[in-house]
Amino acid sequence: MSTPAAATSLESAFAGVADNYKGSDVDLHAIYRDMRRNSPVIAEDFMARLGVPNIAGLDANRPTFTLFKYKDVMSVLRDATNFTSGFIAEGLGAFFDGLILTGMDGEVHRRARSLLQPVFMPDVVNRWRETKMAPIVRNEYIEPMVPKRRADLMDFGLHFPIRLIYSLIGFPDNRPEQIEQYAAWALAILAGPQVDAEKAAQARKAAMEAAQALYDAVKLEVTEVRKNGAQGDDLICRLIRAEYEGRHLDDHEVATFVRSLLPAAGETTTRTFGSLMVALLERPELLARVRADRSLVPKAIDEAVRFEPVATFKVRQAAQDTEIGGFSIPKGAMVQCIVSSANRDEEVFENSESFDIDRKLKPSFGFGFGPHMCIGQFIAKVELSVAVNTILDLLPNLRLDPDMPKPQIVGAQLRGPHALHVIWD
Repeated sequence: MSTPAAATSLESAFAGVADNYKGSDVDLHAIYRDMRRNSPVIAEDFMARLGVPNIAGLDANRPTFTLFKYKDVMSVLRDATNFTSGFIAEGLGAFFDGLILTGMDGEVHRRARSLLQPVFMPDVVNRWRETKMAPIVRNEYIEPMVPKRRADLMDFGLHFPIRLIYSLIGFPDNRPEQIEQYAAWALAILAGPQVDAEKAAQARKAAMEAAQALYDAVKLEVTEVRKNGAQGDDLICRLIRAEYEGRHLDDHEVATFVRSLLPAAGETTTRTFGSLMVALLERPELLARVRADRSLVPKAIDEAVRFEPVATFKVRQAAQDTEIGGFSIPKGAMVQCIVSSANRDEEVFENSESFDIDRKLKPSFGFGFGPHMCIGQFIAKVELSVAVNTILDLLPNLRLDPDMPKPQIVGAQLRGPHALHVIWD
């Protein structure tokens, strides 16, 4: 393993990813309101205008169209035949040998997803919630915080999803420092795509080194699990036992699949947790209501995913000539779906700019939509539920720290707060 990859810390990797995708310091939601009203479809790469790097690989000859309305975003994300995802294998997927679920199409995607899906199903995750999730969050994270009476909740938010998901994958529970290094490498891969051409080569080299280091580490784990019989209920054991296209996966394929899942495993949950807690803490009456009635926790999570999605846009490629909103979209063009805008479309969501856990539930796009909807969304929601419930159980009268800056939700992509300072009684 190379020195640069091995030296990456979890905190610095997380900060580096946030900085890489933050884009311009503008009022995004105000811009989106205007675009929905006046320019719901534009023949332009809107995110590039904001300075957000392209995970699809750079090809200046590909025209790009950007969509801001709910109905247009829905029509693209639900139609994986006419709007494909294989191009991702050329960009971010290059760091995973092209074997990345979000960069697959058609029958290959269906078979791969069918192979991976069972470990993320409710029956598996709900068993794990009681045996692992709740005890880990309570005993290792929140109970040690209680006597301190103050904290930056984003420190907890960064570490607990990684601890939980890596345990589900099948990594040993007794090597926390090693797991944090794996997570740091996974995040470093996300910093590979860059806007600045001068930084791109260096960032790509660092991402490739991190990807190789992570692969080597995962491969060792897979080899050891196979040697011991692979009888567990975790992802690695399930992949070893599974059949794929009529045959069993070898250690390389299992390790590559696992590695491709890791960059988003903690990233999305961390930032969603931050935005959810900001929304609750900024509304003390709502926080008190949720504390008193825990059946509202899932509603608060769903509303946070609508209100401030972490992945603010999705990209697809037109598989044939088509038309959207009066624009002719040629075959091969990129179609950028602004999820953050669609999730606040006034024509779909009443009082769309309000955080309202009582609103009638409608599909939103924070976890994607259609065949490429996030495979890990159920486990993310359970992780968030465990975290919120444990915090409400153990931190009485939780509130924003009046002596610290108020939290800010930022980022044109991978959006969320960087800090969340709180106190309790």
